[in-house]
Amino acid sequence: MSGLAYPNIAPAGGFHGSEDLSDADTHEEASPGEIAAGVIIGRSSEYFDFFVFGIACVLVFPHVFFPHYTLLNGMLASFAVFSLAFIARPIGTAISMVIQQRWGRATKLTISLFLLGTATVGMALLPGYVDLGRYAIALLVLFRILQGLALGGSWDGLPSLLALSAPPEKRGWYSMIGQLGAPLGFVVAAALFAYLYKALSHEEFVEWGWRYPFCVAFAINVVALFARLRLVVGQSYTRLLEKLELEPVPTFELTRSGEGRNVLIGALAALASFALFHLVTVFPLSWMTMFGEDSVTSILWTQVLGGVLAGLGILVSGKLADRFGRRNTLGTMAVLIGLFSFAAPFLLDGGSAGQNTFILVGFVLLGLSYGQSSGTVTANFSRRLRYVGAAYSSDLAWLLGAAFAPLVALGLSSRFGPVAVGLYLLSGAICTLAALGINRAIEARGSDN
Repeated sequence: MSGLAYPNIAPAGGFHGSEDLSDADTHEEASPGEIAAGVIIGRSSEYFDFFVFGIACVLVFPHVFFPHYTLLNGMLASFAVFSLAFIARPIGTAISMVIQQRWGRATKLTISLFLLGTATVGMALLPGYVDLGRYAIALLVLFRILQGLALGGSWDGLPSLLALSAPPEKRGWYSMIGQLGAPLGFVVAAALFAYLYKALSHEEFVEWGWRYPFCVAFAINVVALFARLRLVVGQSYTRLLEKLELEPVPTFELTRSGEGRNVLIGALAALASFALFHLVTVFPLSWMTMFGEDSVTSILWTQVLGGVLAGLGILVSGKLADRFGRRNTLGTMAVLIGLFSFAAPFLLDGGSAGQNTFILVGFVLLGLSYGQSSGTVTANFSRRLRYVGAAYSSDLAWLLGAAFAPLVALGLSSRFGPVAVGLYLLSGAICTLAALGINRAIEARGSDN
């Protein structure tokens, strides 16, 4: 990963860099390899947390927290709780920007990841409905909201740092690196649940086995915290982030500047990818558990294979974006997702072979599209507002595209059939193409002026 030029800045002592150290002892160069590793580790830990919760919404929570409902209604209630984190995420981003402005990036990340890990462990230790009644559900809701607030505060600007510092001809490649955390986090979470579900009886799994992945998430968060802190407190990285103006500004400044519309355009531009995100990761497990023929373990291992294919697709997206352009790549993938939406109902109704094809093809499309979904149109923001604008664009894309996908897809498809899944995907593809068209028109108008 060569080609990035970084200034050789000597790191100073402590968080504020007040010591005067000699160049001979403190010469430090920001390594793109280290930045990439920090991005992947950080994103993988966050996605692992969220996928653990998503899988548990199907396999665990209907039995532990909603046993007084039917299995279908228990899953729908669990997916409703699932969506709360995405609603809370923009609030977490706003709070974290204030914390970072006042106490620094390292303090913000420490609070966010500690909160994320604590909420996840809290879920692992939470008694079920039989023991606490509705208080168990209330605590689950609270912990889920805390997860969302924490994820909003975990934005560190490192993916933007990679993308902005990359040579123009390799910007697509560097932009996809942070996206690799999604399939990696999913593969580990799904594989762990598949092993536990196979190794334990159903009673053992529901009573205590499901709690183990939530505890593992805390350990992963500790590793991720130190890996990312090692980067963000380094003086060379801090200076480089400041040089590129990847620093927080008051949220209201974004809205007052007139650039707030770019947040909506950025979110809609990624909507096809984000709509597909939970429809191939979380939703198929619920649909196939309710209406399919395969065992839970078989479904999970198929999804693990799909996660690997998604990771390869993300890598390929980097090459495609550098050759044909990031927006052209994202638009092409939106068209393919739109075409896939017409096949989705037939595949989901096509027995084991059709459902497995839906999963694997869906994961390939997810990798190709998701690899370039982050920050494709954030160049619209002025440099000063890019850090905040990229964070809110991501938050809004998750909220509009992914937050309610499992709930809506399962609820509507259980009543009207899997055609509802196809319509959901098609709407996301249309939004992406419309947003990219609007963005192109805005740029053309700006160049004419």
